[in-house]
Amino acid sequence: MLLTAALAYARHGIPVLPVHTPDPRGGCSCDRGIRCDHPGKHPRLRHGLTEATTDPRLIEVWWSRWPEANVGLRTGVAMDVADIDSAEGWHGLTHLLGGELPPGPRVRTGSGGWHLWFHTMGFGNRVGLLPGLDWRGVGGYVVAPPSRHVRGDYRWVRRPGDGLPAGPAVLRELIEGPVVPRDLIAGSASPRDLIAGRAGTRGLVEGSALPSFRRAIAHPDRYGRAALDAESDRVASAPVGTRNDTLNRAAFALGRLVGAGLLDPGDVVRELDAAARRAGLGRAEVRRTIRSGLTAGRRSPIDPEAGRRVA
Repeated sequence: MLLTAALAYARHGIPVLPVHTPDPRGGCSCDRGIRCDHPGKHPRLRHGLTEATTDPRLIEVWWSRWPEANVGLRTGVAMDVADIDSAEGWHGLTHLLGGELPPGPRVRTGSGGWHLWFHTMGFGNRVGLLPGLDWRGVGGYVVAPPSRHVRGDYRWVRRPGDGLPAGPAVLRELIEGPVVPRDLIAGSASPRDLIAGRAGTRGLVEGSALPSFRRAIAHPDRYGRAALDAESDRVASAPVGTRNDTLNRAAFALGRLVGAGLLDPGDVVRELDAAARRAGLGRAEVRRTIRSGLTAGRRSPIDPEAGRRVA
């Protein structure tokens, strides 16, 4: 059954790899056994993800050696996956997407979470995209049905059809993260060339566990102030029908700067509240959205010192 599934995934162009299996004691089939931190969820192959393949002959060799191996699927090639591991993650993504999730493939994971499949976007993994939500893209993998988890089996709730849903623009923006002003990373240009599409490039390191800047921010105070002004302007001018989503994205982006110590949370709340009220949003809705987005952003702070580190 596991081999059959692995071959079926490979026929659809998804690179496959064998993954360790939980044992009856709740441990792992790897050498660490019950001491394993990720039982039944890490690759059996020496070189891990890089050996994933669609070659049916190699897949048959692997499963003849490990017939009970879980099936791992490399992401970022044929599909990306939103990995939801809590009710908070489910509600957060649903809220972000305007109250409804795309009608694409869905897997119920062995732990009670969800895997939602999307068309590839070209981004790397993002851990903590929202509380309870990770993104598996280039350089990632997921465990797939009919694999086993220590608490249950992975199973399809909605199988893949003719195509995968494209990631909505709001989700793409969240994965990309805030725009990086070139001048405030290492240059000396005016802070007017700012964050909401007016700066030139995005300074995120693809594939990192948490998005970080390629080079250290040269003027943190200017960067924070510029980001706050730009996001507040964007919220204030948001068209009807997009205002709450715009506020949510702005609160999340600025929350990441608060978490990094680049902005004062009180300043962010005051500025966003005023901007949202100018846009026509109600007081209760504004406060709830700012609190939610700001809290989520603070849990995934940017790293303004990344460029100064030595690997």
